[in-house]
Amino acid sequence: MSALGTTFVLAILTAAVLNAAVPCNGGVTSSFVRKVEKTVDMPLDSDVFKVPPGYNAPQQVHITQGDHVGKAVIVSWVTVEEPGSSTVLYWAEKSAHKNKAKGSLTKYKFYNYTSGFIHHCTIRNLEHETKYYYEVGIGNTTRTFWFTTPPEVGPDVPYTFGLIGDLGQTYDSNRTLTHYEHNPIKGQAVLFVGDLSYADNYPNHDNVRWDTWARFVERSVAYQPWIWTAGNHEIDFAPEIGETKPFKPYTHRYRVPFKASGSTAPLWYSIKRASAYIIVLSSYSAYGKYTPQYNWLEAELPKVNRSETPWLIVLTHSPWYNSYNYHYMEGETMRVMFEPWFVEYKVDLVFAGHVHAYERSERVSNVAYNIVNGICTPVNDESAPVYITIGDGGNIEGLATIMTEPQPKYSAFREASFGHATLELKNRTHAYYSWHRNQDGFAVKADTVWFFNRFWRQIDDSTT
Repeated sequence: MSALGTTFVLAILTAAVLNAAVPCNGGVTSSFVRKVEKTVDMPLDSDVFKVPPGYNAPQQVHITQGDHVGKAVIVSWVTVEEPGSSTVLYWAEKSAHKNKAKGSLTKYKFYNYTSGFIHHCTIRNLEHETKYYYEVGIGNTTRTFWFTTPPEVGPDVPYTFGLIGDLGQTYDSNRTLTHYEHNPIKGQAVLFVGDLSYADNYPNHDNVRWDTWARFVERSVAYQPWIWTAGNHEIDFAPEIGETKPFKPYTHRYRVPFKASGSTAPLWYSIKRASAYIIVLSSYSAYGKYTPQYNWLEAELPKVNRSETPWLIVLTHSPWYNSYNYHYMEGETMRVMFEPWFVEYKVDLVFAGHVHAYERSERVSNVAYNIVNGICTPVNDESAPVYITIGDGGNIEGLATIMTEPQPKYSAFREASFGHATLELKNRTHAYYSWHRNQDGFAVKADTVWFFNRFWRQIDDSTT
């Protein structure tokens, strides 16, 4: 064979080898290496857990959206010495008139723990884009907080969400929350993807750690709504100590407006906020065909009007696309059940937690497989969501550091660090997303991408 022919053959073989390797090469595995150190819960006498002064002072104050469209807020708090009043006084910043809303009271027992008096009060018929002050603890020690209602729902309404998951109450958790609070991109509400207190990591699921966690995050969640998703650490199923009702502490402490979206349980529901339609799913409730969650989601997705709320966002706990060895494929059965619907209805973004690290996918789907055809590899799909794992809040179980190699083609960026993210909805077509690791300055963005809406601007926004 001539030298020219030999060169040609080698070129063909080289190209074949390189092309064969492409499907195994994903995006970016970050070169940043976080210093290996144990995550440790903050001690009970930490200042972030401090009980507010005064007799029967309200503590663990938190708010969330209280209806489907953002004109109501659920205010929750705990009193310890006595029940006290469940009434909330509230008033608009520019008004001298104080309104009253009457709430309800609950408490629970878990093994050898008895909760304080847990209050929930829904404030309704609020005006959009208005700052309100509210006061709790009427009749004893009162405390005053404030919040700002969202803009009226509309297709080009800008809004900024924070994104946090698997937070816990370690020193790293405190760094994550501090980092979020000081981020110059100011989140207006937090999308929380599950695993709150990690109380179940303690003997007998020590529910004191539910109290400390709620006092820890009060500095944020008393002033802006956190949209709750239940994770595996909210299950608190412990038959060995006689506790057989799943989600007991979580559902007593954290209320959501599930009935407003026709849901029959507080673990899956939806809300509208600004230009977003947010669907919350439960990874740890039944979702097979004919189950309540399945039936609800099947009926819910066709209701989304993308001319009103163009950004369709889903929150769940267990990720469907995960290239870490930690919790590998735990979300697979839910993916098989619901992914075809996500593609059909052009879901924009899916946020999950569970894996204690960060990862962002490209737009991919794996919906062609039918048991016998062997088509079971994720493929690029411009109608599919981007899947983001944000379970990197800093909890006591530490980081997930072992990744599958080589990096899958669908994985655009991954890093084993603690942090949080922000999502800025600009209008019906564009959104700017950024992830922030705890080790950086408050303004530093470790991963960024412009997302194009799947309904209004379905063009390629891949980054690899």
